[in-house]
Amino acid sequence: MHLGQYQPSKGSPCMSVHILPKVEGKLTPEAPLAPLVWFKSGGCAEYLFEPKDIHDLQEFLRLLDPNVPVMALGLGSNLIVRDGGVRGVVVRLGKAFAKVTAVDAVTLNCGAGASGILVSSTARDTGISGLEFLRSIPGTVGGFVRMNGGAYGGEVKDILRDCDVVMRDGSLATLSVEELHYSYRHSELPDGAIVVGARFRGVPGEAEAIQAEMDRISAAREASQPLRSKTGGSTFKNPDGHKAWQLVDEAGCRGLQIGGAQVSEKHTNFLINTGDATSADIEALGDEVRQRVKAKSGIDLHWEIQRVGETK
Repeated sequence: MHLGQYQPSKGSPCMSVHILPKVEGKLTPEAPLAPLVWFKSGGCAEYLFEPKDIHDLQEFLRLLDPNVPVMALGLGSNLIVRDGGVRGVVVRLGKAFAKVTAVDAVTLNCGAGASGILVSSTARDTGISGLEFLRSIPGTVGGFVRMNGGAYGGEVKDILRDCDVVMRDGSLATLSVEELHYSYRHSELPDGAIVVGARFRGVPGEAEAIQAEMDRISAAREASQPLRSKTGGSTFKNPDGHKAWQLVDEAGCRGLQIGGAQVSEKHTNFLINTGDATSADIEALGDEVRQRVKAKSGIDLHWEIQRVGETK
């Protein structure tokens, strides 16, 4: 594999990357990230890499200067990309990583780019119950695994058997669920490691009953969440013994606005971009909500949404 030369454009958020490995997939310098995240705000990735396959990703990371930061991007649903952009390389897994197949009667092999809807639908068609909650999480398998995604009573730690991860040095490892040391919305996957696949295990079930549960979850989401807004999903983690939305509401933050960012009127643990919000607006609003909740209840809210990149 040959090395290609790149000269960062003037005003690049990062000037440290000068030589990148050539790739079989697509490597785009100064790639806008706003179209790829749900908030529709934020700056560029210094590089956006969309690998052809696992081997392409492995070789790229093996040859890439180890000092260059690497970040994976899924559907961009639980993410604020700051307005100054993201240094280094953002890796986005495409269709080659979005396949879901049955391993046995209760286990699915899922590419990291597969959506929760695809995984839960395949489980239904295969007669596997216990994965219905993935229908409600706006994201991909890679994000679910890294963040121990969960909703409506289910968490990834309850269904994950093991996962395949390309480490920052390009090596491929299979990690058991125990090796991820899961806690609430957190794993101990190292920085720069990219999940490329996972095995989810459920229990035998009837397709009609599985579909009914998926319908129930979909209806509950539709009734309670601003699904057709530019949002980042659940903003804050639920503190022990409390619901984040309730603490936000009791602090008088429903409808609170900074610039183009607003606390949702429909669900107060959601922030929305009303049209022209910057990522700075959104993050500032979240921090203001945290301060008001602390002043009202004495409880510290912690971000569930990831915030990445440089301020402008």
